[in-house]
Amino acid sequence: MGQSSVRGDDTRERVPRDRSGGGAAAPSDGGTRGGARRTGRGKPRKRRILRWTALTVSVLILGTGGAGYLYYEHLNDSIKREALNLGGRKMADHKANAAGQTPLNILLIGSDARDTAANKKLGGGRAHFDGPALADVQMLVHLSADRTNMSVVSMPRDTMVKMPKCTAVDGTEYAASTGRMQTNLSLDRGGPGCTVAAWHELTGITIDHFMMVDFAGVVSMADAIGGVPVCVDANVHSRNSKGEGSGLKLRKGTTSIKGEQALQWLRTRYGFEDGTDLGRTRAQHMYMNSMIRELRENAKLTNPNKLRKLAEAATDALTVDDRIDTVTDLLDLADEFKKIPTGRITMTTMPTIPYTYDRNRVEPTPGDAEKLFRLVREDIPLDGKGVKAKPKPPVSKDPVAPVGEIAVTVQNGTGVGGQPTNGRSTSVTASLVAQGFTLARAGDQLMPQETTTVTYPSVDLQGDAQAVAKSLGVPVSSVKRSTEVTGVTVVVGADWRTGTAYPKSSEDDKAPKSARLSNGADSTDCMHVQEGFTWS
Repeated sequence: MGQSSVRGDDTRERVPRDRSGGGAAAPSDGGTRGGARRTGRGKPRKRRILRWTALTVSVLILGTGGAGYLYYEHLNDSIKREALNLGGRKMADHKANAAGQTPLNILLIGSDARDTAANKKLGGGRAHFDGPALADVQMLVHLSADRTNMSVVSMPRDTMVKMPKCTAVDGTEYAASTGRMQTNLSLDRGGPGCTVAAWHELTGITIDHFMMVDFAGVVSMADAIGGVPVCVDANVHSRNSKGEGSGLKLRKGTTSIKGEQALQWLRTRYGFEDGTDLGRTRAQHMYMNSMIRELRENAKLTNPNKLRKLAEAATDALTVDDRIDTVTDLLDLADEFKKIPTGRITMTTMPTIPYTYDRNRVEPTPGDAEKLFRLVREDIPLDGKGVKAKPKPPVSKDPVAPVGEIAVTVQNGTGVGGQPTNGRSTSVTASLVAQGFTLARAGDQLMPQETTTVTYPSVDLQGDAQAVAKSLGVPVSSVKRSTEVTGVTVVVGADWRTGTAYPKSSEDDKAPKSARLSNGADSTDCMHVQEGFTWS
């Protein structure tokens, strides 16, 4: 599942470990987990029937039981566990829906570790044997609170992000980065718990669990599954004149792949689409969708012996968070996944643009990326089905004071994911004064937040706050009551870094097209082969 190597898919850059918090390889650009996850099971049955579970680019299947208590304990002992969150920022509890249900978020991590004989053989790149592992595949799996739909958001490994402070299990402390770093370096800053912390820092999404697998784990899982059909629109061979590429060689059309060939597919960058990590991510989505369909349709998976091998491969391949205590917990997760119809599974990639300081890297697209994160945070289906129109916020009946009598404090909240944009509170204040709000003043506090808000402390100031929002073009939905302010307060968020009029944006809850959506039930999808990587 790891994707980069000198003789793998592309030249792999190793950034020296930086525990001081500096953003190596790129200059600074400026600046209680919740949710019900168990289904009420007691002690595992000694004769539990083997069952499957789908979950990742190959992580996924888990069958257990059937062989007695000792076998159950054998599977438990095979699972490796690490801390869920190594960051200093605590994740909030999930917000339950009207029925008291909560969503479930799992971060799937593919490690490129070359720390065993099997991984070295599969990963290539001798120069990186026994080196630090990188989180070269990162997918957030979101199960809706009502378990009617599932969304998967991939982050390209070349994405530049701010790294949070992480304290590793052995006590080693890694300071928050002063600049941006490539996201796959998070795994080397203490383990998968730091990758979780980096995701939470960027997205604000509460993450309940992680599951991590390495090269050898992908191969063993793919072998146990028995083959997953994938499609290419031309003969493809992922190898260039420099010897770079995964080595994948397939004929045009649909081929069932497993074992090492499945690993090659998941690692292929050179040969798909434009040769970037975005094409590789799409190929991973195709594999995952196809695998889930195969698991649900293939009668062979009812074979107890096959499922036993599947269970052993999965438990041996996985590293999970410390909140998953036993195989029973994994089975409980499996039950949750089984509730999702294939046609309600949506795969997406975080929208990106070229990184300012290095065109070979990318960064989250302003607007679209945050919108995608918001939809996940608010448990809104990415396929657009069942989305209800948002009720319009009530307009205050409270008489609005003359604008010259409304005191307003403007604070700079643009410092999310980097340095704050200087002068934002001053320029927005000047805009208010020009419109007659002569009591407006620029505050001196930095209050980082993703979106711009207008808050007020008491009902008698609601109308005044809405008048301020209207003058700036800020949506009425962003006007909220808060006991943390003493008067009408505007916090200019990271979504408003320039200009004196709030940027117009779509208020709909549709996933942005730049997220490259694909549906789990689409069996017609086929990867486009990059020019220069075909053969006859």
